[in-house]
Parts: sequence; C-alpha cells; structure tokens
Amino acid sequence: MPFKLVIIGSGAAVPTLQRGVTSQYLNFNERRILIDCGEGTQLQLRKYGVRFQRLQYIFISHLHGDHFLGIFGLLASMNLLGRTQKLIIFGPDGLEKMIRFQFELTKVTLDFELEFQTIHCKTKTLIFEDRVLEIFAFPLKHRIECYGFLFKEKPKERNIDKDQIEKYAISLAEIWAVKNGSDLERDGKIIPNDQLTLPPAHLLSYAFCTDTRYYEKAAGWIKGADLLYHEATFSEKQLDRAKATHHSTAAQAAALAKKAEVRHLLIGHFSARFTSTAELKAEASAVFENTTCVEDGDEFVL
Repeated sequence: MPFKLVIIGSGAAVPTLQRGVTSQYLNFNERRILIDCGEGTQLQLRKYGVRFQRLQYIFISHLHGDHFLGIFGLLASMNLLGRTQKLIIFGPDGLEKMIRFQFELTKVTLDFELEFQTIHCKTKTLIFEDRVLEIFAFPLKHRIECYGFLFKEKPKERNIDKDQIEKYAISLAEIWAVKNGSDLERDGKIIPNDQLTLPPAHLLSYAFCTDTRYYEKAAGWIKGADLLYHEATFSEKQLDRAKATHHSTAAQAAALAKKAEVRHLLIGHFSARFTSTAELKAEASAVFENTTCVEDGDEFVL
C-alpha cells in the first residue's frame, strides 16, 4: 500500500469521550509511523485496528502533553508484550531525557532498543531518508519549540517504453542505463531519454502541521503536497484566543492550504468547545473547497 493515514486522535488539550488527543498512524510504502502520541493513544490504536508492535518510527512534534504523554504507556505495553525490534523516536530536545528518566525511576528495563534522533532546525531540514522515502522537519510558530513534518516519496526510476525497445533494438545493459536517466545513441544520433521513457509516476507527499499560529513561510516548505493536515483549534470567532494560545483558526488553516497549493486539506485538533465541526467546515471550505474535518478512526488512502 503506497499510503494510508489513520486518524488516531483529533482533539486538542484533553481527551474526551468523543475525541482522543493528537495521534496519527501513517503507513507510507510499508514504513509504519506514529505521528504524535497523546494520552490514551495505545487504546485508540487498538480501537482502530493498528498493531502497535509493528511500529518502526515515532515522530513527536513538541512537548505539550496532548502530543506526547501517551508514549510512556505505549512503550511499556510494547515491552510487556515482548517487543524486541528497535524503535526509532524523533522529537525535540528533552524528549529522550524524559523517557529514559521515566523508566529509570520506575526500575523498568526495556527489552528492545530505543534510538533517539533529536530535531532542531530553523528551516525545512531532511531528518530521515531511505531508498523510497524522505522525511523533512520544519519549525512552526507555537509557544514552545514545535515542528511540522513532510513525508515524501523519492523519485522513482523511469519506465522505458516497450515500443522504443523494439524500435531501437535496445540491449539489456542499455535498458538499465535509460531507466536511470541516460540518453541513447544510435548511428551517431542522440535519442533523448524523455522520448524513450514514459512519464514518471506521481510522487506522493503528506504534510503534518500542528500546533501553530498561521505561518505563511510553511506554505513554501509543503508546496503541492497531496494531503495536508493542519490544526484548526478555533473558529474566526475565537481569533483573539487563537492568537493568545499560538493556535490557528479553520480559516487560517485553509488559507495556508490555498497558499501551498495542496490537493486536499484535513483539519483537526479541535477545541472541546465544539460539539459539531459544521462551523469549522464551513469556514475552511469558503477559503479552500477541498477540506475535510477529521474524526477519530478516519482513514485516508492515496
């Protein structure tokens, strides 16, 4: 599966009976990733059928409790259930110290390795890559150090047009060269690569932005993303509250999506004051039509 996103928690500040706090599960080309881990995340993972023992990476955006307090119980449960596979955790400075102190204080020894990667950047920065995936972090505008993430497929080798293989009697060695971007020479003439190959497949990308005030600079860092999740804690009626707490309104989230020219906007991190998201949906859709208000358990597949 190229891309599957599950909303584990969509609320802000404290969990309620209707919404858990921020957490998302992302399966991106079989890289199994947890983004943020608010209180109660392990229960939500079970509820929505996510096998947390298969997680390979955890990304924590910032050190406010509704985004990371669930990680202690999650790691403890992984240990009790016999995990041995290494887990890699990305997050701001201080996260590793808190996690290691928790288990030292409670005299718990984990039977699997934790690898920590500390995030600290002032612009969009590559923090992880393998042969198919790149992950970037970028700063947001919140009360404390906070980061957004961009998950992006790496360019794939081009597929050669089978008709061109026959036409130019292209050898196996030449096929590999053409797939890797080389032109072809025949009878002293150069046949350009784009004439020999099919257009490259669309590269999927997903951007995650929470918590933050409206930050226009971020639009350039996530330009053209297929899917953007952006916090929309408040409506424009609570604009003063949004400014005071360094959060965004639904209209501001939509304005950023429009500026970034993304294909689909997801909004969440809703204040518990909203018993319905209809107002937020209407507000955002007036600015950026392709907007969805997320609910816990929602799945998005690309």
